[in-house]
Amino acid sequence: MTKIAILDDWQGIAESSTDWSPLMAFADVVFFRQAFNDEDAAVENLRDFEIILTMRERTQLPGSLINRLPRLRMLGITGSLNASLDVAACTAQGVLVCNTAGSDKTEAATAELALGLLLSAARAIPAADANMRAGRFQEGLPVGIGLAGKTIGIIGLGRLGSNMARYCQALNMNVLAWSENLTVEKARDAGATLVSKDELLSRSDAISIHLVLSPRSRGLIGAAEIARMKPGVILINTSRGPIVEEAALIDAVESRRITAALDVYDREPLSVDSPLRRAFKTILTPHLGYGVRETCTEFYSQSRENALSFLKGTPLRVANPEVLEHVHAG
Repeated sequence: MTKIAILDDWQGIAESSTDWSPLMAFADVVFFRQAFNDEDAAVENLRDFEIILTMRERTQLPGSLINRLPRLRMLGITGSLNASLDVAACTAQGVLVCNTAGSDKTEAATAELALGLLLSAARAIPAADANMRAGRFQEGLPVGIGLAGKTIGIIGLGRLGSNMARYCQALNMNVLAWSENLTVEKARDAGATLVSKDELLSRSDAISIHLVLSPRSRGLIGAAEIARMKPGVILINTSRGPIVEEAALIDAVESRRITAALDVYDREPLSVDSPLRRAFKTILTPHLGYGVRETCTEFYSQSRENALSFLKGTPLRVANPEVLEHVHAG
């Protein structure tokens, strides 16, 4: 029987997110709830599987790993792209890559979390909750700041950044925006004012990042950029960890120069001994941005459908059709 691996079910919700029984009639489906420690561990666990269904970019899938999985025939990703996957290596190995399509009802989830992180940082909500659970009340809590009249700088004004802009307008915040290709008209349509990156960094009371990780955006915010920010600024990152240089970020929060409200990290899961876990000026969530029930249902339902269609010889949502063309030509 075909073996199918469902990777990185860290919250243990994959089985309840869709009806897997139609697929289980054709295959042995195994759910992996823990991250692999390294590539060797991934190979050891996955070498016997013909189909692997992934969740976003939790497991890195470079060519070096793909080439060590000789039984692999199909790999499913969630979303249209996966920056951690070497699609060319899959194509060279004859491995079909299938993706999933998003919808309007799920795309706002990450922006909603960014708003939650902003409010949590501004009003010290996590520390207040910890106080209450420890039997204290207001003792030792930092005084919060009101957001009305403050300035939010949004780096990246695509769908998610535009949602964040609208949420912040509802809080009566002034909204600045910057990205390399942003136009005055597009910024205005989202209720934001286009400024230079330096002006955004220096004027904003809070900064929220909404960019795709790429060679252009990797390390976009480093020590020099953090030095331009106002002391006490709230820096929110729900996009990808490497957009902000981790060493510079750690220095800034350990010196209490900024507050970092983070959902994403250079390596995930975040290591137990990371200085970010111990820093006073951090608010941390474990990459929950897209992880709402609606998104999980959509992702897992389409992933199941992709695998089932592949087994029936009618693959859907194919990201590397060259593999099919080679099969037909053969």
